[in-house]
Formats: sequence, C-alpha cells, structure tokens
Amino acid sequence: MQKYLFILKSSPFFAGMTDAEILSVLHCVDAKISEKQTGDYIFRVGESTVVMGMVLSGSVLIIQEDLWGHRNIMAKIQAGEFFGESYAATPGSVLNISVTANETSAIMLLNISRLMTLCPTACEHHARLIRNLVAVLSGKLLRFNDKITHMSKRSTREKLLSYLSSESIRQGRLEFHIPFDRQQLADYLCVERSAMSVELSRLQKAGVLTTNRNYFVLHEAPEENSTI
Repeated sequence: MQKYLFILKSSPFFAGMTDAEILSVLHCVDAKISEKQTGDYIFRVGESTVVMGMVLSGSVLIIQEDLWGHRNIMAKIQAGEFFGESYAATPGSVLNISVTANETSAIMLLNISRLMTLCPTACEHHARLIRNLVAVLSGKLLRFNDKITHMSKRSTREKLLSYLSSESIRQGRLEFHIPFDRQQLADYLCVERSAMSVELSRLQKAGVLTTNRNYFVLHEAPEENSTI
C-alpha cells in the first residue's frame, strides 16, 4: 500500500488524513489491490457487490451495454477516483452497469460495509472517511446531472457543444483535453461516431472550434466570413 500513498493522499476520499490514518483505514476496510488488463471486467451488470473500487493507476470505463452490444459510456474513472460506491452502499442492489479496464490498471477494492459500521474505537479518521464518502457521492451526482444535460439536447451538434462547453467551464480554459477518444466520446454522448465526426468537421470549418484527437480549442466567436 505504501507505494500508492501519493495517489491516496490526492483523493478527496482521504482528504485531511495522515499517512498513518490512511493505512489504518485501509486495514479496517480490508483493502485489496489487483492488476487488470485492457478490457478486463471489474464489475459486471447483474452482479451485486459489497466493495467499491479506486483506480490507483490507469483508468476504467463505466458502461451500459444492451443485448445487441450497443454501448453507452457513463463515465471514465481516472487514477485517484472511485467507482461502485452507490451499489456497495446499498446491500442487495443489482448492478445495471459494468466496469472495465480502459488500459492496464491497478485497482484497489474496499469493503464498504465495514466503513458504514463505526469501528469499536470510534476513531476520528473513520468518521472523517464517512464524511468524505458523502462528498465523493455528491460530486458523482453532479457529474451525472451534467451527462443528463448533454443527453437532453436534440441533435448531435447540440450534444457536442453542450459537453465541450461544460468541459471548458470545468477546466477553466478554452484549450483543454477531454478524457475520451473519438469512439468513447460518441458512446458517452450516445451518438453515431460518423455523424459526430461530420459535425466536428463542420464546427471546425465554421470557426467554432479547433480539434486534434482529444485536444480542443473553443473560439469565443466564429471566424469572420464563416457560417455554422
């Protein structure tokens, strides 16, 4: 666990805790680390879980898949972020999402049932961890609301502009990278990749944005003599 302390300390889940307190809590929640390769499943739809996961290195995708193989990316979870908290905190709930490794990743699983039961010593850092978990869940809810906002737009263009505007505001600049490649972005917005590529090309020609792979520059006003 020692080798990942720098990641743990950067996570809001362990905010305000010393190294010793973090290591103590990890023992309390029976933390275990596993290595996953690209495409490996960590959680599968239809399962139940009492553990939540934290990405220590690499990244994972939260996805929904139907019987015909259509994929909807709900979120991309990076190093230092958590997944599966809501399901682990609700005993008996059935996963309606799957979690897969987006690349070679180190994953830490924590038994949340131990977290939800105060330890016998009623230690302060245990109580702080519960407060931090509430903050993490609140942040996830806000990001889910953002996705609903993007999805509520009628056209592919409107969904793209809604998402890119949101990312620009979140990152506080007009030039930024997004966490998705083109196929993942299409899956996240629930649009066809080909249609999305056409819209991105049109938006570039109109001077609304410039893009190269997952790098975007938004222009505050379209270039002169261009139309959207």
